[in-house]
Amino acid sequence: MGIGAEILFVLMLGLLILGPRQLHALLGQVARAKAQFEQASRGLKSQLAAELDTAPQDGKSEGLDK
Repeated sequence: MGIGAEILFVLMLGLLILGPRQLHALLGQVARAKAQFEQASRGLKSQLAAELDTAPQDGKSEGLDK
């Protein structure tokens, strides 16, 4: 069973359990949550890239030298 078949099975099961209106509302909430997660991920990635760009480039880490 491929991934597409599993997704189709879950959607059909959700349709049977929740009904078309509630399933539609749930899928909308999932899509919004996914978009928010991707936006937060992009923000974190850009912040990390900015921090790495401003870090010292001499090959030594601050506070780790013993």
